[in-house]
Amino acid sequence: MATMSDPLPADLRDTLERGLDALGLDMALAEPLLAYLGLLDRWNRTYNLTAIRDPRDMVTLHLLDSLAMHPHVAGIDTLADLGTGPGLPGIPLSIVFPSLQVTLVESNGKKARFLREAVRKLALGNARVIESRAEAVDEPGAYAAITARALATLPDIVAVGGHLLAPGGRLLAMKGVRPDDEIAALPAGWRVETIHPLAVPGLAAERHLVVVERVA
Repeated sequence: MATMSDPLPADLRDTLERGLDALGLDMALAEPLLAYLGLLDRWNRTYNLTAIRDPRDMVTLHLLDSLAMHPHVAGIDTLADLGTGPGLPGIPLSIVFPSLQVTLVESNGKKARFLREAVRKLALGNARVIESRAEAVDEPGAYAAITARALATLPDIVAVGGHLLAPGGRLLAMKGVRPDDEIAALPAGWRVETIHPLAVPGLAAERHLVVVERVA
């Protein structure tokens, strides 16, 4: 039976480095990303932060899946990750982009405790945690972008987090298959700017990044 001190499988670094290379990212990022993964794996055994239990699956379905959106985050200075859970995609993105100020928004107490510990242990000076529901975050217009990986439908994300966007800001919504029904249900005043197909190394399933803007 696994114990809290078990190391990560030895082959994880190779898998992660191959994925980083495929995404055009520096392989030196493997070290802090694996430190995050190790912390998540240890906490997950006790606190059930994610349904994905195997660290090998976490590399693909958590780390590389989160980082597939990185070209569309470059150049953004402030990002709120709504319903971040154990910090996805916010923590991997904060590791890749040290100049990106990331706010991790999570209402679940045990997940928020893990996030605070991860930010402290990984010395992520560009990340902070808000333990709250997204709609209750009182920072109107504070962010150049908001993102959500598994929170809700596009209309729901706009409803709970749209107030956080600065003028000209964007919702960067991570989705699986192209969510045409959700796009059609966007409320008045919001529209899809573009949809980027994403390629996640080691994953055959469809992934899309839907960029939503407020209509002037």
